[in-house]
Amino acid sequence: MDCSGNVGHPDLHGTPILRVSEVSGMICTLLEDSRLQHIWVRGEVTNYKNHGSGHRYFSLGEQNGRGNAVINCAMWRTNARRLDFEPQNGMDVLVLGSVEVYEPHGKYQLIVRDILPAGRGEKHLLIEEWKTELAREGLFAEEKKRPLPRFPSRVGVVTSPTGAALQDIVTIISRRFPVEIVLSPATVQGEAAHREIAQAIRRIDGLVDVLIVGRGGGSFEDLFPFNHPDVVRAVAGCTTPVISAVGHEVDTALCDFAADVRAPTPSGAAERAVPDRQELLKEAEGLAGRMQSHLLRRLAEKRREVEDLRARMHPARLGRRINERMQRLTEQEEHLRRAVTVRMERNRLHLAELRARIESRSHVAILRQGYCIAAKDGRVVRSVRELAPEDRITLCMQDGRSRVIVEDLDYDE
Repeated sequence: MDCSGNVGHPDLHGTPILRVSEVSGMICTLLEDSRLQHIWVRGEVTNYKNHGSGHRYFSLGEQNGRGNAVINCAMWRTNARRLDFEPQNGMDVLVLGSVEVYEPHGKYQLIVRDILPAGRGEKHLLIEEWKTELAREGLFAEEKKRPLPRFPSRVGVVTSPTGAALQDIVTIISRRFPVEIVLSPATVQGEAAHREIAQAIRRIDGLVDVLIVGRGGGSFEDLFPFNHPDVVRAVAGCTTPVISAVGHEVDTALCDFAADVRAPTPSGAAERAVPDRQELLKEAEGLAGRMQSHLLRRLAEKRREVEDLRARMHPARLGRRINERMQRLTEQEEHLRRAVTVRMERNRLHLAELRARIESRSHVAILRQGYCIAAKDGRVVRSVRELAPEDRITLCMQDGRSRVIVEDLDYDE
């Protein structure tokens, strides 16, 4: 204590003596280095504990030539709730987190935000590398996005020919606005899937008005081909507007960023690709009704203006002129009414024509013309090469179905 009564910081051989809190604060400052923030660390899980509070506590270990290296880890329940698997002791994992110091105990630990099995984690890191590379190439630029055509006549689909995604797309387009659907088939999972998907995209590009690329739901590994740069570059290089529909709503693939539009599901992509004919008919009828109301409202306004002028003018001098104006106004009113009636009739005829064109494209209209649809095992037969002698098939006609057995096949060259 000095003469003023204050406690000082004595030196020991010229070295200042620090408080414990000061040392802990210095360590915290050093560990705020950006190299220790938001980092991926690989190691083996040990001492794993799923606490009753929902937090996860464990250690990451590594054996090297200098012995065992261990770092303590903590994952708070807000992040732990998002885990889709339960880590186990001895598991090789990748964790994402930041190194922090718990000052009351003077211990440093890795605060974990995410945990991935090592194999999947490496794929996640690879996707991040691809994302950075492709973004640098400008493939995700918003200014390159193109609007979808409102009334396409041909919709292309790149997906598995046997998957549920194709059936969903066909069903929804047939219901909303029947147009021609062109399939460019590809395997959508597996080691070589990315090459098939990219080739299928290039094969159909320019032959349709809008293109749907995607597949139904699946695991991270199932959807992985849609992250491959080959697929992303094929999507970005399309001259045809592209809708990406990979997996479910929560799933995201790199081809989503390159596409002109991302849909949450294949069904959602079908809804974005074509309009709803029922809504179009309602819209046309609404426009016709608003046009008629507007014309009648304008006529009523002009009539009131004439009545006001007539009331303000001396009837002895201007009565005849007002009567002439009223006569002309009556004639104009009748002319406008006839014009509105003609226009309404023309719109009704146009709507009837649209309805007939839409209905003529449905499969029911085709069946009424004497055609039939052959189906085998619940799927439409598009080629004679899909059949074999003794196959049992169903022929769908306008008023029923017939089940037949194939006797012989002829192949047209």
